[in-house]
Amino acid sequence: MIRNIETKDLQSVCDIYNHYVLTANASFEVDPVPVEEMQKRVSEYTQAHPWLVYEQEGEVVGFCYASKWRPRPAYSYTAEVTIYLDKDHLGKGIGKMLYQELFAQLKALGIHSMIATIAIPNAKSQKLHEGFGFKQVGHFKDMGNKFGEWIDVGYWQCML
Repeated sequence: MIRNIETKDLQSVCDIYNHYVLTANASFEVDPVPVEEMQKRVSEYTQAHPWLVYEQEGEVVGFCYASKWRPRPAYSYTAEVTIYLDKDHLGKGIGKMLYQELFAQLKALGIHSMIATIAIPNAKSQKLHEGFGFKQVGHFKDMGNKFGEWIDVGYWQCML
């Protein structure tokens, strides 16, 4: 079931996200995010954009959300999209279902342009986004350093 995030989901969302914080370059954070900080983010982002979770048998196994791209008013029709799935639920179509719902809601809100920021390389994320029509529009070298390695970042864009 796909639904809006609730307070009861915050620990599961942190567990999913913090796995990537600690083991991958998909997030440029280096310290696990506590529930209190995640609550602040959810409160901020959901003022204008959806934050969805995928619940399976009572357990949150994935989430996605949109956030403001830039603070200037003219950017209000652009949103940055993000998705994370539980490591044991990859490749099962959950990401596609979450994004389909998120993109439908963003379109209904009048969002025109979506941006996805992807640490490169990340073939699975690139494939997911490109499957929805995202095109790579930027590639920045050595944007972050995590686990002692420089990481490139790409921007993918899709128009609704």
